[in-house]
Amino acid sequence: MNRIDRLHAIITHLQSKKKVTAQEMADRFRISLRTVYRDVKALGESGVPVIGEAGSGYTIMEGYRLPPVMFTQEEASALLLGSKLAEQFTDGSIKRHFGAALFKIKAVLRSTDKEYVDNLTDHIAVMGRQSTPVEASQQYLSLLQQAIVNRRVVHLHYKAIGTEATTTRDIEPIGLCYYGSSWHLIAWCRLRNGYRDFRLSRMLKASITETEFDGSTHPSVHDYIKEAMLGPQSELQEAVVCFDKRVARYLQEQKYLYGFVSEEEVDAAIRMKFLTASLHYLGRWLLMYTDSVTVHSPVELKGLMKELAEKIHAHHG
Repeated sequence: MNRIDRLHAIITHLQSKKKVTAQEMADRFRISLRTVYRDVKALGESGVPVIGEAGSGYTIMEGYRLPPVMFTQEEASALLLGSKLAEQFTDGSIKRHFGAALFKIKAVLRSTDKEYVDNLTDHIAVMGRQSTPVEASQQYLSLLQQAIVNRRVVHLHYKAIGTEATTTRDIEPIGLCYYGSSWHLIAWCRLRNGYRDFRLSRMLKASITETEFDGSTHPSVHDYIKEAMLGPQSELQEAVVCFDKRVARYLQEQKYLYGFVSEEEVDAAIRMKFLTASLHYLGRWLLMYTDSVTVHSPVELKGLMKELAEKIHAHHG
C-alpha cells in the first residue's frame, strides 16, 4: 500500500472508532510506530482535525467526515456478498438497514465499479432454509442489538423448547450468537435467576424497557460460549451417536438444528457429537433413522429411544 492510500485508510479507520491507538494502526497497516506518528502529523498538517497524541490514542474531531470513495472492486464484491447473506440469515429489521447502507455505499462507487457490482448481483445466490410464518414475523434482531449496547432490560414472551409452555420474563441481554441455523440471545433471566439461551424464532413478543442493568456483572458472550455453554455447569447435555455412512451423507444442514458439534469416521459409521437442551427433541429426530443410528451416550437418551419405539409399536400394533 502506497502512502496516499494508507493516509486515506487511516482517516477511514479513525472515523470507524471512538479512539484508536497508535499500536492498533501499526498492527493493522503493518508499519512502525514512528511511521504512524509521521502519518498522523501529515494528516494534521493537511487540515484533517486529528485529536490526541502518542500514548493516549487518536480520534477525529466530531463532525468531520470523509466519504468512502475509494472502495476497490474486491471490497464492493465483499459488501454485495454480505448483503446476500444478510437476506437469508437475518430478520426483516436487519435486512432493511443493511439494504439502506449498501445503497448509500453504492452511490459513492466509481461508475465502472457500480457496473461491476450490478453485473455480479445476478450471479450470486444464497439458498437458506425456508422460514415458517411464525419465524418470518419475528423482527427482533435489531431491537435486541439496541438493548445489548444500551444495557436495557428486555421484557420477553417466550415459548420454551420441549414443553412448548409460554412464559413472560425480564432478561438482561449480553450477546447474540448464530448456531444451529438460528439466531440465539444469551441473557440473564430474572425469572429463573440464571443465564439462559433464547432462540429468536421462539420469541413471541419482545420490547425494550426503561430499566438499565449493570453490564459489568456479566461475562462477554464469547466467554459465556466458552465456559457456560461448554463447561461442566452447562444446562446443555452432550449426546454421542453413530450414523451409518450411507445415511450420514444425507444429514447435511439438518444436524445443525439439533446442536451438532463435531464428527469423526469410525469404521463403517460416522460418530457425531451433539449439545442439546432437550434430549426428547433430539431423540424424536433420531427416531426417523431407525436402525441406521446407534446412541452411545447418555444413558437417558438410550432409554428415551426405547420408550419412543415402544410407543410407536403400541400405536401402530
